[in-house]
Amino acid sequence: MISESMCWTSSDYSEAEVLPDSFPSAPAEPLPEFLLEPEDAFIVKNRPVQMRCRASPATQIYFKCNGEWVNQNDHITRESLDQITGLVVREVDISVSRTQVEELFGLEDYWCQCVAWSSAGTTKSNRAYVRIACQTFEQEPLGREVRLEQEVLLQCRPPEGMPAAEVDWLKNEDVIDPSQDSNFLITIDHDLIIKQARLSDTANYTCVARNVVAKRRSSTATLIVYVSGGWSSWTEWSECNAQCGRGWQRRTRSCTNPAPLNGGAFCEGPPFQRVTCTTLCPVDGGWTEWAKWSACGTECTHWRSRECQAPPPRNGGKHCSGSMMESKNCTEGLCTRKKASDPHLKTLGPGMGVAVYAGLVVALLLCVILALCVGGLAYRRRRRHLHGDITDSSSALTTAFHPGNYKPPRQDNPHPLHPSAPPDLTATAGAFRGPLFSLQQAVNDSPHKIPMTTSPLLDPLPSLKIKVYNSSTLSSLELPADMGSGDGEILSLKSVGTVGREREYHSHTLSREPGLSTSATMGNLGGRLTIPNTGVSLLVPPGTIPQGKFYEMYLIINKWDKTTLPSEGSQTVLSPVVSCGPSGMLLNRPVVLTLPHCAQLDTPTPDWTLTLKTQTHQGAWEEVLTVGEETLSSPCYLQLEEECCHVLMEQLGTYGLVGQSCPPQPACKRLQLALFAPRAPCLSLDYSLRIYCIHDTPHALKEVLDLERSLGGVLLEDPKPLLFKDSYHNLRLSIHDIPHTHWRSKLLAKYQEIPFYHIWSGSQRPLHCTFSLERGSLAVSQLTCKICVRQVEGEGQIFQLHTDIQETLPPHSPLPSGGTCLPSSQVGPYAFRLPDSIRQKICASLDAPSARGCDWRLLARSLGFDRYLNYFATKPSPTGVLLDLWEACHQGDADLVSLATALEEMGKSEVLVVMTTDGDC
Repeated sequence: MISESMCWTSSDYSEAEVLPDSFPSAPAEPLPEFLLEPEDAFIVKNRPVQMRCRASPATQIYFKCNGEWVNQNDHITRESLDQITGLVVREVDISVSRTQVEELFGLEDYWCQCVAWSSAGTTKSNRAYVRIACQTFEQEPLGREVRLEQEVLLQCRPPEGMPAAEVDWLKNEDVIDPSQDSNFLITIDHDLIIKQARLSDTANYTCVARNVVAKRRSSTATLIVYVSGGWSSWTEWSECNAQCGRGWQRRTRSCTNPAPLNGGAFCEGPPFQRVTCTTLCPVDGGWTEWAKWSACGTECTHWRSRECQAPPPRNGGKHCSGSMMESKNCTEGLCTRKKASDPHLKTLGPGMGVAVYAGLVVALLLCVILALCVGGLAYRRRRRHLHGDITDSSSALTTAFHPGNYKPPRQDNPHPLHPSAPPDLTATAGAFRGPLFSLQQAVNDSPHKIPMTTSPLLDPLPSLKIKVYNSSTLSSLELPADMGSGDGEILSLKSVGTVGREREYHSHTLSREPGLSTSATMGNLGGRLTIPNTGVSLLVPPGTIPQGKFYEMYLIINKWDKTTLPSEGSQTVLSPVVSCGPSGMLLNRPVVLTLPHCAQLDTPTPDWTLTLKTQTHQGAWEEVLTVGEETLSSPCYLQLEEECCHVLMEQLGTYGLVGQSCPPQPACKRLQLALFAPRAPCLSLDYSLRIYCIHDTPHALKEVLDLERSLGGVLLEDPKPLLFKDSYHNLRLSIHDIPHTHWRSKLLAKYQEIPFYHIWSGSQRPLHCTFSLERGSLAVSQLTCKICVRQVEGEGQIFQLHTDIQETLPPHSPLPSGGTCLPSSQVGPYAFRLPDSIRQKICASLDAPSARGCDWRLLARSLGFDRYLNYFATKPSPTGVLLDLWEACHQGDADLVSLATALEEMGKSEVLVVMTTDGDC
């Protein structure tokens, strides 16, 4: 049976079709894909939260919380079929209670994660964190009493929630809108800042946090703005209360300037003052004795007089009463002559009248003649004046060939050099720029000679007239109409008097010297300008320049002989004066200017009061900020380091750092002492050594090296440091241990000194002393000696010199070579160490305030940028500004270690992963 059956089966297959070698298998099932992942949640009061996830295809889905699997019985599973793909969709829910979250021990928050299985493998979802929502504010505003115009900070940390709470501030239950009142500022951390407290700011302030779920109010903080009383001016002293003799005088003042308000302190001191006074007693006048009678006159009377001098009236006393003179008939009535009866009077009267009238007529004629003469002389003088002051341009331009055509200024000008008078022709032309003509040396040269330029414009220009009036009120230039607006050189002719001098000054200030300036065209991508071997740079972050705009950015170190110094009084210059521009351009975010300085800052107590100054368009210096005294109105932030400072600013211009000692300790400046000698072999008996005393900054050393290179000098050894103290003691230099058998010093004194003020003020640059030596014969080639440099009653340095003066000395420079220094300009992403993608992710992670303080504020503390956090809090992206400052501080670093270390200490592991993936850290 079995055999037959087997044979039948075999024959049956033989008759059928031939089978294929392999059969098709079922399609492979893909890995699970999550359609819904668990989300972060907050437990409000004691209500548990639901965690849900959905995946397809999935045979199983389970939750894992804090590394442990959730019990299968706690899962609620729903299964469905996707109508499009035909795959199984599985959805799982679990509940997380407040007790489970509170029982978690450790620093990490409670988290849950879904794990889905299929025949192809497993897939994990993102972690979702469960936190207990705080019902109360983590930090509420506190009531304060502040003085008028003081800066006020009211802090508010709302409860955590999902979504994050929006915060409003109420003032007496009215919402505060900073756009309507610029005196209020709400920071990114929800703090309320009142820039200058006003009396109207006395109110109740409440912080309100709300989201779609709930609304919370903080406790009310009462802010009282008080005004301390101030004394008014003293009144005038009252009159002495005693009319005669010793008495009192009194003056008063009131506490009304201003009057104390809202509990402000009352004025200290007395409201009145009283002093003794002495009033002189009045003395009435008294008559003297009558004088003797006068001789008997023609009127038959005689006179006598007396004076009120016995005593004279004093101190308000009464004057004498009665008459001062007395007359009476001296003939006892016997005199009877009359005026008309005298025959001599009748004959003399008409004659004397004619003489008087004749004299008056003669005097009048003389006056008329004199007036005519004076008028004629004045007219002739004025015509000669005007004729000599009009000079044709043709004769003016050809004066060098025809000296006779130029008329020198008259010596009879009463005010030739009066400072208020407008400039004359030579002074005005001295401020001109361009190829017209140059009279810059005419003031100092012979009055009959005008030096000319070598331009082809020496041909006559008959259309140009120059009028110069000798009057002290007018100076003008007449130009033809076709030479006005198109020529920039002609436009500079408008600079006369003070304006001309100011424009000339600024053109010198911004003159671009080789090695002291750099420039580049920049746009929205930003870049960096660096002046090599000077320590000066300008960082322009991405987004600083508006999109679509391009500017020719420049960076210039101003030479000391072409700019005024920013120091005044006891201040000293600590950095080079640097100009960056173009000034006046609109910046969307701060740029970072880096300046080297020479202030010694390693003492435990602050010895310096450091001030950043800027130069106005008129050339005057103004204070921008004082380190440690910043307010919300400060336009800059200054990050101070040991050898340089970084200035965050939004206005380009000319800046410099100055400082002065902060009592009681005197401050110290870091100086460098550089010793130079002739590089070429010495062929004479004389030999000289030069020692420079300069600031300990790369720019100052570069300036001296360039100067000595032009003089044929060479640096013998690396500069030595010296701390120069603000002690009013000079710097003393002396030379010792000279082999007197072969050499002698030409210095008559035992030492040389550089005055203290020349070094401290920074106005003398560069300062040096020269030691002149003479050898006994040309055969002497070896020179050994010691040079001692020290501040009197201060620190010092000693140079040990041993050289062969008949050999060519090799060049020596402590500055880096051209191949190792940073490029002068970098534009675009290559100028920044931190890629833009990493920057954006760090900003997104740290800009939002965190309840645990793990935000941009902690980053500022980790990087050492937390001296005045309110400056960063006012910026749209505080983290972005901090990263810009970090870029400026680490422009020479080769890696991101310092930033990565700070983020690691903050626990920002997700940012570190991004930096490791996208960056070079």
